[in-house]
Amino acid sequence: MTFSASPLPLFQPALLRAKDAGLADAADLGKLPDWDLSDLYPAPDAPELTRDIDLLEKETASFAADYEGRLAKLTPAQMRDCIERYEHISVLAGRIMSYAGLRYYQNTVDGERAKMLGDLQEKITNFTTPLVFFSLEFNRITDATYDELFSAEDGPKRYRPVFDRMRAMRPYQLSDELEKFLHDNSVVGAAAWNRLFDETTAALTFDVDGEEMGLEATLNLLTDHDRARREIGAKALAKVFEKNVKLFARVHNTLAKEKAIEDKWRKMPSPQAARHLSNDVEPEVVEALRNAVTKAYPRLSHRYYRLKAKWLGLDKLQVWDRNAPLPTETPRTIDWAEAEATVLDAYAGFSPELAALAKPFFDKGWIDAGVKPGKAPGAFAHPAVVTVHPYVLLNYLGKPRDVMTLAHELGHGVHQRLAAGQGELLASTPLTLAETASVFGEMLTFRALLAKTTDPVQRKALLAGKVEDMINTVVRQIAFYDFECKLHAARAEGELTPEDINALWMSVQGESLGDAFEFMPGYETFWSYVPHFVHSPFYVYAYAFGDGLVNALYAAYEGGLPDFQSKYFDLLKAGGSKHHTELLAPFGLDASDPAFWDKGLSMIEGFIDELEAMEA
Repeated sequence: MTFSASPLPLFQPALLRAKDAGLADAADLGKLPDWDLSDLYPAPDAPELTRDIDLLEKETASFAADYEGRLAKLTPAQMRDCIERYEHISVLAGRIMSYAGLRYYQNTVDGERAKMLGDLQEKITNFTTPLVFFSLEFNRITDATYDELFSAEDGPKRYRPVFDRMRAMRPYQLSDELEKFLHDNSVVGAAAWNRLFDETTAALTFDVDGEEMGLEATLNLLTDHDRARREIGAKALAKVFEKNVKLFARVHNTLAKEKAIEDKWRKMPSPQAARHLSNDVEPEVVEALRNAVTKAYPRLSHRYYRLKAKWLGLDKLQVWDRNAPLPTETPRTIDWAEAEATVLDAYAGFSPELAALAKPFFDKGWIDAGVKPGKAPGAFAHPAVVTVHPYVLLNYLGKPRDVMTLAHELGHGVHQRLAAGQGELLASTPLTLAETASVFGEMLTFRALLAKTTDPVQRKALLAGKVEDMINTVVRQIAFYDFECKLHAARAEGELTPEDINALWMSVQGESLGDAFEFMPGYETFWSYVPHFVHSPFYVYAYAFGDGLVNALYAAYEGGLPDFQSKYFDLLKAGGSKHHTELLAPFGLDASDPAFWDKGLSMIEGFIDELEAMEA
């Protein structure tokens, strides 16, 4: 267990989904909230920030001086004190880097913000290098001593899940010197390439009929009601991606090779193994999920997109039709006040406590909603540290999918607030369960809207939108996972040209989207803007995991499972303190059962059945 010098936020599916129609007039949306980062620090030159940086340097040095070489000799009570000090340092470092990182994501092209982030990354990496011993030495403690330490009543018993996961890395641990080298080198390794990618994508501009647009606004054109406008947007994206594809290929080649080198030294059995370990999920569970989804492609995405081609009056869909609104769907801009009311009402319909946990995000500057020059694209919820609160980033344009994104990110925020009671080390939820509250929040919002919709045309549009979101969350993310698997396997054989990566991308696109599509020249480069491939290799299957899990949970809720709400809150409050098998047991669910995933997929299939029935 080592500190990450990078304040990498939890990017969410909205970052990957195609966006809605072009920029709405901000005046139509009402006043959009900005972050108030003063709960972290009052200003970049605040004395409190300087104080904490100095304090972090002192505390990391004193921690190493007090404990290095002594861990195996500590009594249970001393080990508890040691871990509590380590946790305090984690909060201190996390607070500093959250502030620098969130300021940076507000404007990634601002030189001062980028410099502050880079300088602090370097400082904190240097400060925390003396702590690398902790996980290495801890993993050398014998099993007998470890069991004794973590079973004693006056010991660190409650922290055992954290350290059980850490000890799962024992077979892949390197020497102390190599681990320290990797820690120090991270600033000029993955973190630097991540920044290059972020700054490049944030600075991209696209010529759309003579109007200069950023990435976010241009992606939004792909769901414009005007098909010609969608086509212009898709071709503008392709033109710029092609122009920059060599740089993006260099980023992917370098990061994949860097990962392969580290995996080789650690003797990781596969490129995916580190992700599975960090997610605390068994490889066979992920494989069962992947196989269930790919097997379902024909009855989900292939079938739905053939329906959509019929609705649009087309023999074949183009990529700019994938997220097009239905011809009968009336364009509508939803202002911020209505979006807030919609989501909070849906949350309150499930539990007033859920709505109460979400309300401060709107009232206290915990959301940054507007589209602004240089702002990071997409959406995420950053947990910051448990002693403060999470922050949500959106790029809100007033479209129905933006409301669903708001519901999704607030789900993350509520989850993070509830898990904060576990403390910094136990609050972090493995990615496989980190999507639970977010996808559940979306489902609550969708079901609330569907229940109020009696007009058949509006109901069809709402159902179709939900099916597309679920396909984007399940089918598309598993296709992304397969692309990454192919990419890393191919990179192991040698350097990949942009054309090599393009071909890998198209191989999974055709398989997952089906025969309803033909693909325009240039679509082969659309892998280049997806941030998950850069920031978090193999992250994407967590979305499909979360969607399938939530569909199964929602079926239990609709089925009247006794005390569902209290069980659900217990799941969220657990954070990372329990394995997914323990968390799902009260609901009668088991993710290791292949039939579990079919239950989740059957909900999507049921929605498509309903849409087909409307055609009869």
